[in-house]
Amino acid sequence: MKKISMMLAWLFFSCLAFSQTTPYEVYAIKYGSLVHDSLAVKKENDSVSIDFMVWLVRGNGKSILMDAGYLYSFVSARDFDMIDDFRPDSTLQKLTVRNEDITDIILSYQHLANVNNADQFPNAQVWVQKDDYNYFTTTAWQKGGVNSEFNRREVRKLIELHTNGRVTLIEGYNKEIIPGVKMFPGARQPVLPQCALVKTDLGNMALASDNVWIYYNSSFVTPAPTFSSFDANGYVKSMQKMQMLVADEKFILPGYDSASFSKFPVITEGVIRVR
Repeated sequence: MKKISMMLAWLFFSCLAFSQTTPYEVYAIKYGSLVHDSLAVKKENDSVSIDFMVWLVRGNGKSILMDAGYLYSFVSARDFDMIDDFRPDSTLQKLTVRNEDITDIILSYQHLANVNNADQFPNAQVWVQKDDYNYFTTTAWQKGGVNSEFNRREVRKLIELHTNGRVTLIEGYNKEIIPGVKMFPGARQPVLPQCALVKTDLGNMALASDNVWIYYNSSFVTPAPTFSSFDANGYVKSMQKMQMLVADEKFILPGYDSASFSKFPVITEGVIRVR
């Protein structure tokens, strides 16, 4: 009972401090889709459509991206059975946002689809969990390291951004990196994606990214099977924490579910505002 009371008190004071900022607007912008759904579901009779998207958070003089997306080539699009394949940065033009307008990029994870396009935004500060950065650039490539989700070219790219002073390393749980934006790292076996908690006029929204691939994952508290080689229990705990941080579970926003584009108001084709 004492432990539960302490947790509730922590959540109360965390939300109270978080409430002192101006609310943000949150948009999802699609830049590609998968022909098949084998990456997201476990059973052959399950059906779900997968979209690749970036999340744009606007307000307080900021234009923030949650993940940078992937510049798919023809070959990679063919290998992944991609359709509706566009440059992630070009899709931002639907909201009259230019590459140079992006002030910050939050990398939830260092997978190719999250980090590849980060160097296309010349004025953006890139935010990465310190433990994740260290694992991605060093330990993952040592004997016994897990790097199957990573790409050597992206390692060099992130290191170059860091040496140019454009990477800020985050440490800690429930860390407010920008007024109204808090970060919650995943489990550390060896490294799992972080999620962002964003203050909006409808309450807190959790940008789950790879922590929640599709709505099925959060509804049934089960990780996507693609990450079965990682810490499944860590994914479950991360989703449970997100459920405590939002007032309405519809504001736990999965990273790849095309159903998002029917749940929220459409701004233009491939763009929704979450509200």
